[in-house]
Amino acid sequence: MRAEAGATNVSAAPARQPATPSQRKLPLSFSAQDLVALALGYLLGSIPFGLLLTRFAGTTDIRTIGSGNIGATNVLRTGRKDLAAATLLLDAMKGLAAALIGAQIAPAGGVLAAAAAFIGHIAPVWLRFRGGKGVATFLGALFGLYWPAGLVFAAVWLAVAGLFRYSSLSALVASAAAPMFLAASGRFADAVVFAALAALLWWKHGENIRRLLAGRESRIGKKA
Repeated sequence: MRAEAGATNVSAAPARQPATPSQRKLPLSFSAQDLVALALGYLLGSIPFGLLLTRFAGTTDIRTIGSGNIGATNVLRTGRKDLAAATLLLDAMKGLAAALIGAQIAPAGGVLAAAAAFIGHIAPVWLRFRGGKGVATFLGALFGLYWPAGLVFAAVWLAVAGLFRYSSLSALVASAAAPMFLAASGRFADAVVFAALAALLWWKHGENIRRLLAGRESRIGKKA
């Protein structure tokens, strides 16, 4: 059959596919969307739920008891299991929400917002940058970014806590396991970020590490 005059055979360019988690790279410079994700994550993370809940309940200022931390473990030392559970849930939700919302803002927004939420928890501007240790927020961020990594963190934490009854030791081991699992899953950019966050978490647990080595660390459930 005779081809029509002037007809051309133009192949359509293949549609560009979004990067998979293993292909995703951290941005070398931040776009406006990246900055929005970072700011949102930090503001979410900086809400001191443990301090707010105990204040509203009329209990002791948790910064003056136990480890001085504003997280769930120290709230438990007031004897209020309900407040400790609420603190744990809300602190985890900060990281979860930051990761999920950030992912809708920018390609790397999920991991950026998750990291910022963790920073916001350990260094909240409202408390002169004296915050908690970030364990629950770290866990929530993992669930928001890649839920299997969150399950690994939770499983390791529960296993170590069941064996030794030390919340700090459980957090240290679980936070080290999480980035290794991310790397093994091919999520290398996420693994790098969470390895850095784990290093910060270990730094925040410096006093706990010294007490663990000296045999003076408080066990889970011990009141101040």
